[in-house]
Amino acid sequence: MPRRMDIRERANRLRDFYAAERRMPGYNEMLRIFQYKSKNAVHGLLRKLEQHGYITLTGKGQAAPTGKITGAIRLVGAVQAGFPSPAEEELLDTLSLDEFLVERPDATFMLKVTGDSMIDAGILPEDIVLVEKGKEPKTNDIVIAQVDGEWTMKFFVKRGRIIWLEPANKKYRPIKPEQSLEIAGIVRTVIRKYS
Repeated sequence: MPRRMDIRERANRLRDFYAAERRMPGYNEMLRIFQYKSKNAVHGLLRKLEQHGYITLTGKGQAAPTGKITGAIRLVGAVQAGFPSPAEEELLDTLSLDEFLVERPDATFMLKVTGDSMIDAGILPEDIVLVEKGKEPKTNDIVIAQVDGEWTMKFFVKRGRIIWLEPANKKYRPIKPEQSLEIAGIVRTVIRKYS
């Protein structure tokens, strides 16, 4: 009697690989992941995973993950932040927060915010910021910078050849570098979790 396949367990293994590598495994990697001896067994599993909505198979037999693997969240409509209006829930799409928030994953890192120098820009202590490195900041970009050996997050301001960092809290003064200024990256996203 053939063994019954636990499709959820197989999907969890695939999900773990995707979370660690940010890509789908190749056939040889799947042999190891699923402890199979033949690529035909892998192909059969992929067909079952597709039937259950975990992946889609391309014409070349390659597997592309769906939201069930990537952790995408359903986008079910829009809500008005002004006056109340009738709302209907309708599945518009599935959305991976990584794909929505991060344009260049290889150039993006996260930092936890401490201090209150950016509260008037809506950045509070305990928020998480996603920072993209490798791009030249423009005036009014929020940057992570090392100024004279100290790290900070402020608005980047450049007027002619003069550069300074501007806080978003009247309690603090602008910072003008005396010896060195190194821009580590530009803040692209602020994430706040409500308890």
